[in-house]
Amino acid sequence: MVDRLETLLEHFSVSARVFNTSALCGITDVDGDGPTGQLHLIRAGEVEVLNGGAPAVRVVRPSLLLYPRPLAHRFITDPVRGADFACAQLGFEGGAANPIAAALPPFTCIALDELDDADSLLRLLFDEASKRNCGRQAVLDRLFEVVLIHVLRHLMERGQTTAGMLAGLSHPRLRLAIVAMHDEPARNWSLDTLAASAGMSRSVFARVFRETVGCTPGLYLQRWRIGIAQKRLRQGRALRLIADDVGYGSEAALSRAFKAVAGTSPRSWLQASA
Repeated sequence: MVDRLETLLEHFSVSARVFNTSALCGITDVDGDGPTGQLHLIRAGEVEVLNGGAPAVRVVRPSLLLYPRPLAHRFITDPVRGADFACAQLGFEGGAANPIAAALPPFTCIALDELDDADSLLRLLFDEASKRNCGRQAVLDRLFEVVLIHVLRHLMERGQTTAGMLAGLSHPRLRLAIVAMHDEPARNWSLDTLAASAGMSRSVFARVFRETVGCTPGLYLQRWRIGIAQKRLRQGRALRLIADDVGYGSEAALSRAFKAVAGTSPRSWLQASA
């Protein structure tokens, strides 16, 4: 079975920074002004969750709350007993352009006992959070990153992504073509070769891809290539070398594709990004 996440996480990494490992009592507001999302683990206690104007979510069992992008939210707990939280900021490489962050819904709530094979990981995380061992921050940050990978697995394996990249990676055939594009962005892919990699006819592949992912295979490949090009630009790599990396024959061809996706030239994008 192909690894749907390996190349994705290699190109677009995710980092976590734990900022709370204590009980939250009463009303706690988290603003949505920063550049990062959050991942909250509720170990015990009941919590009412308010996300903007959306209906309140009542959490009555140990659960995970994922906000991949900045979104203001409020937790309401018993003012005396509170609820036992562990919370981390999530940084997605590339910010809003990160394909993982872009593919996730604004808010996800999952009961911890529904995360497959995560029992020992969660026990280790909560045990580490309760102590003051040296290296505690680094350990907790890494454990939260692993929890996020478990969440991505969960969403794909349970078919809980209905559109976009993760929906494509959940499909038993489309994922073969998507992983192939991820692994070899510089290859001269055609609709025929992508359909063959998925074991589907050209017409069925094109239709199912659009219906599932929300765009054509060609546009998906273009966006993936430009995402990698943006990463290389931030790393200081020359545009002519990036063009070879992502399958464009020249700087001019890459610049045209870049502007079609990002709305601006590579140089202007880099200046604005900096």
